[in-house]
Amino acid sequence: MSKTSHLFEHILTHYRGIFATVILLPISTIYSAYTTLRNLIVFSLKSDPAKHEQKVHKILEQIEAWKKDGSLEKLCTARSGWKAMSELVPKYKLTHRKIDIALYDIIEIVEENKTVRVEPLATMGQISRNLLSKGWTLPVVPELDSLTVGGLIMGFGIESSSHKYGLFQSICVSLDLVTANGQLVHCSPMENADLFYQIPWSHGTLGFLVAAELKIIPAKKFIKLHYQPVYSLEHMVETFENASRNTKENDFVEGLVYTRDNAVIMTGIFTDDISSDGHFNPIGRWYKPWFYKHAETYLKNKQPGVEYIPLRDYYHRHTRSYFWTMEEIIPFGNNPLFRCLLGWALPPSIELLKYTETETTRRLREKYHVVQDMLMPIHYLKQSIQYFDDHFNLYPLWLSPMAILDNDKHQGFVHPFQKKDGSADEMYVDIGAYGTPLKKNFDNVSTLPLLEKFVIDHQGYQALYARTMLTREDFTKMFDHSNYDQLREQLPLCKQAFDDVYDKVSSKGRVSPVEMRKLSSKNAPKNKQNIVK
Repeated sequence: MSKTSHLFEHILTHYRGIFATVILLPISTIYSAYTTLRNLIVFSLKSDPAKHEQKVHKILEQIEAWKKDGSLEKLCTARSGWKAMSELVPKYKLTHRKIDIALYDIIEIVEENKTVRVEPLATMGQISRNLLSKGWTLPVVPELDSLTVGGLIMGFGIESSSHKYGLFQSICVSLDLVTANGQLVHCSPMENADLFYQIPWSHGTLGFLVAAELKIIPAKKFIKLHYQPVYSLEHMVETFENASRNTKENDFVEGLVYTRDNAVIMTGIFTDDISSDGHFNPIGRWYKPWFYKHAETYLKNKQPGVEYIPLRDYYHRHTRSYFWTMEEIIPFGNNPLFRCLLGWALPPSIELLKYTETETTRRLREKYHVVQDMLMPIHYLKQSIQYFDDHFNLYPLWLSPMAILDNDKHQGFVHPFQKKDGSADEMYVDIGAYGTPLKKNFDNVSTLPLLEKFVIDHQGYQALYARTMLTREDFTKMFDHSNYDQLREQLPLCKQAFDDVYDKVSSKGRVSPVEMRKLSSKNAPKNKQNIVK
């Protein structure tokens, strides 16, 4: 390693907060401003269905070119692997033939049908901003601005309204898929239903998603948010479960767990008016404390409270701080002075954070850092929190309830919880663990497989954007592959074109950002030949 490289790694490793502030924040801000302006211009010019059809036609042409060349390589999208929300980077991007999927826009809002048609690379920030300007919103709006529709469908998406509406996949009315043999297939519960229900969690292994029709509901100005501090594990679990099952009164339910016995349970409802029982709090403003820190004040003050929060502020309440992981990137980020001066620039791009990872930070991350979402039956919430406390000692933990809806015979990868008496319970809870555990002698290599076994033993699921150490056998135990495998056999050229989902999401298909940079430099000339325009 040269002296310059050694110095650069030293700066990135030991002064990461300063580097992120001085270098990454300005670059991220400029890029964010560009994409926001572009999306606003496109939306104001009404990106119509005809333009979308032209873009899809270009994708079909690329598939035909692949077939004419003998269909020798497997396919993937040309979108950079650095842009994925996972802390890892897909290795297959270096060897597969890349199909350019330039689908970033909102196609149309059909108010009479209460639907919006969007392209797969449209983001939550883009959609929430544009829908709210028309008086509408999605029933499920995952928090982070940069999350894409395609990622939330092909992977998984959840929000504090998911106890009422299910996962993001459950608000899909129809999906358009380009298959490996170059066919544009329209999928819905009434048309190609088997394919419609298998697309979620499939990670692009059945075809290229090119459009999604999503449900929309009328938006209101504010969320009336009630904060309830709790001081025992039993009270926490009881309060959270009761709130989650009360779908008639609660539009939103969320829990932030600060210790084994201390948490703040939040319930919210839509409203257009601010009453005297609470106060107005625009938490999205750049100078405001990070949301999880603000919620903790109710725990410390030992008093419940009510606030009226602007709707879009509530939707993206965890964006500036990436929940609480920003504290490890920019430790002084929640300082009042920093918030006032530079809070508007947060957060830095995930893509840039990954790209500037060093060998040292890679080793530390892989050994000590955790980014996991475990989807557990709410029946096992108490045991799950106890498990995380015993084996991780990592706080806060994020609790978001969700209904895994029963689709009768059309089942995807995930299913409702089956009780001993044979009845089904759709209510699950996403337990999000993000950060560096304080458990003595913690090591991901030994701890993560034990956690995955706990999840399997309790009929839970692991979010597949995260690092997984599941074997292929355990992966098929956790996720029902029966209909998925059958579809891959039936769809022409599917297995020839696309990897199996396990091969894409497992450690076999992903590498660290540092390893990806090394592989990219070795494969650069060959890689250029694989891009199809």
